[in-house]
Amino acid sequence: MCCCGDDCQCRPLGFLLGLPFAFVALLLSIVGVVIWIVGIILSCICPCCICVTVLVELALGLIKAPFSVMKWFTEQIPC
Repeated sequence: MCCCGDDCQCRPLGFLLGLPFAFVALLLSIVGVVIWIVGIILSCICPCCICVTVLVELALGLIKAPFSVMKWFTEQIPC
């Protein structure tokens, strides 16, 4: 059953078009996990460093990237 109203939540075309970009975002999130682990280790060694906190926040943004990309793509393509 296909919905074509204003409250349409099924957007398979947007999902399929977003898959390559989500794959790149997934690779970036893996880099984010590595940065996050290094940042956590550095914050344990020297908890007074404010730059480590910024590094960990950047890593968390990279980890969330695949979800943000897929959500953006599915919202851009109409049903």
